[in-house]
Amino acid sequence: MRKYPNPMNPSVVGVDVLDRSLDNQGRLHSHRLLSTEWGLPNIVKAILGTNRTVTYIKEHSVVDPVEKKMVLSSTNITLTNLVSVDERLVYTPHPENPEKTLLTQEAIITVKGVSLSSYLETLMANTISSNARKGREALEWVIGELTSTRDSMKSTMAAASMED
Repeated sequence: MRKYPNPMNPSVVGVDVLDRSLDNQGRLHSHRLLSTEWGLPNIVKAILGTNRTVTYIKEHSVVDPVEKKMVLSSTNITLTNLVSVDERLVYTPHPENPEKTLLTQEAIITVKGVSLSSYLETLMANTISSNARKGREALEWVIGELTSTRDSMKSTMAAASMED
């Protein structure tokens, strides 16, 4: 997948594909490590007791071309002593309009041993919600980029065949 980098979510600064394979049903499985850089407010850094702003997230995605479904599951692997974020995004065709896509998002946020945990959970929930919107916009951007590349290649190939 070419979701990152994209202009909608500059906090993702690195993506490493750890494993990618097709299963016997033709589904593409990808395991990736995302490196993110968060500009956390100083108050949040103080509450968390860290100046660390680079975090790592493991992501597993399954793309099912038969069902036209994509599932992304992610969880943080840094700062887990302070907070755990488990997120699941499911993209499926709209049942009444196949030209549209439904996005279902679930996130479980657990703040551990920190005062003001409800404040942090709310802050993180709002961030996750915003990032889901950015993720949808990013996928639309990627599709636009791929379409533009395809159209450009078609034009180049058509022009080349006219010269022959």
